[in-house]
Amino acid sequence: MNDMVPMGSLAPLPAFEADSAPSSLSRRAKAAIVVRLLLNEGADIPLEDLPDELQEALTHQMGSMRLVDRDTLSAVVAEFADEIESIGLSFPSGIAGALDALDGKISRQTAIRLRREAGVRQWGDPWARLKELSADKLLPVLQNESIEVAAVMLSKLPVPLAADLLGQLPGPQARRITYAVSLTGAVTPDAVDRIGLSLAMQLDAQPARAFDSDPVSRVGAILNSSNTLTRDDVLTGLDETDQGFANAVRKAIFTFANIPVRIARRDVPRILREVPSESLLTALAGAEAAGHAATMAFILDNMSGRMADQLREDITDAGKVKPADAEEAMSEVVRVIRQMESTGNLLLVEEDSDDTA
Repeated sequence: MNDMVPMGSLAPLPAFEADSAPSSLSRRAKAAIVVRLLLNEGADIPLEDLPDELQEALTHQMGSMRLVDRDTLSAVVAEFADEIESIGLSFPSGIAGALDALDGKISRQTAIRLRREAGVRQWGDPWARLKELSADKLLPVLQNESIEVAAVMLSKLPVPLAADLLGQLPGPQARRITYAVSLTGAVTPDAVDRIGLSLAMQLDAQPARAFDSDPVSRVGAILNSSNTLTRDDVLTGLDETDQGFANAVRKAIFTFANIPVRIARRDVPRILREVPSESLLTALAGAEAAGHAATMAFILDNMSGRMADQLREDITDAGKVKPADAEEAMSEVVRVIRQMESTGNLLLVEEDSDDTA
């Protein structure tokens, strides 16, 4: 029954006819009967979505009532059900409800302007929205807030998320915020609500991003798919223009040459099972001439001895491989590794890490 009744329609509950239910009952009393019945049946009714004055009126009405006989209950429920069944379509109540219904369908700028013009509060519970955000989005806001606000923020967020944020702060700031948490016992719910609204407004005030990923990731992805000559030439140019950016891009790039430092030895056999045998042979046969002898040795040293010996013989028999063919084969090996990483079947080792066992 709860799924049939949008809470917006509870504000003016269906107009019960006096000749159906007892005429002595007011519409407010009938509303209280319906709500009480739904609560008894375990329905989750979002009464907090009603305006404050209606919540208050409903509470007073329920507090003034005692017993309702079965006949009266049946009559009220029957009228309520009849009224609901006669509804063909319902619209949200007011501009706030309309904006909620159109969330994601109209532009964010238009929604913000309409809320501002109508004086509509943008969030019901701002903390519910904040709890769904990632640490990456919340960290810049946390870093720019006062210690007191940061303490409230961490206190309201889920523990794992709060711990993640705290771990990314500098030690002195993290210690001050942690101590400030111990002083939040006297903070009022109203103050917590205002802080939540302020934080949510800051997040929405940030300009919309045209790209989902940062510049380093985008350039890295492009260079990953470029040939070696183009990649080296671009990185050389970036070194001359912005060495810091160039170094960050290098860390985002994964090429055939990165295999010995980014792949754990134990993962080599799993990767080779996914690489087409012809591509593997061509890549290894052309590796030394392309300056990737270390990668070839790393791969051969971390597979079964019999398979490595067979590959060495095949490499000798293959002779000289065209550079273009070798590059294409190496790109295929890298593509397989990237695909395994994107599906969660492989974890790349951080370049500065020693975890290559």
